[in-house]
Amino acid sequence: MVVRAWPWSAPLSAPFSTTKGGPLTVANRTDAELVEASLAGEREAFDLIVERHRRNVYQLCYRFVGNQDDAADLAQDVFVRAFRGLRNFKGEASLGTWLYRIGVNVCLNRLAVKTPASESLEPLFLANDERIAAPGESATEALLRGERQRRVRAAIARLPKKQRATLILRVYHEMPHEQIAGILGSSVGAVKANFFHAMNNLKKLLQ
Repeated sequence: MVVRAWPWSAPLSAPFSTTKGGPLTVANRTDAELVEASLAGEREAFDLIVERHRRNVYQLCYRFVGNQDDAADLAQDVFVRAFRGLRNFKGEASLGTWLYRIGVNVCLNRLAVKTPASESLEPLFLANDERIAAPGESATEALLRGERQRRVRAAIARLPKKQRATLILRVYHEMPHEQIAGILGSSVGAVKANFFHAMNNLKKLLQ
């Protein structure tokens, strides 16, 4: 994992500045207000955007690459790109949707660099929580569950890029077709078709 410095200087642990609306915190600022404050030069504002959205962005990246270090690296790249392009955010969609759009592009670009033809069919590893038995579940059952999840992720990794992105956003992030269309820059009909084909291809791969 490559550790890079954030392009803004205030660390997440830095004290937040006080504005007319009181202390700048996640709880008392909307996304739009944080974007406005960040563009106005309040460095802590973007730290709060990261704090609010980093979990969802990380989970999105993890679903694409299945590796914690790579996912953390990609999530960092997403926020660096968002910081540099924040003036391009017009507010036509939610900030979360805009970050997902950047995240999908970053992940698909990373996968394209890896040349899917030579990519391992099972490149994904079990997350720590998938090795731990749930309440009432035996160790053997936990292992079998983890194996099933590994096989599903390995099959998802073999789907065409648009199908993979659609399936991840629809199934794992429970997004409606309309929101996915906004993220992928396609029509709702295309999203539905991609999801239909993704599910059919996934069933074939798992058989």
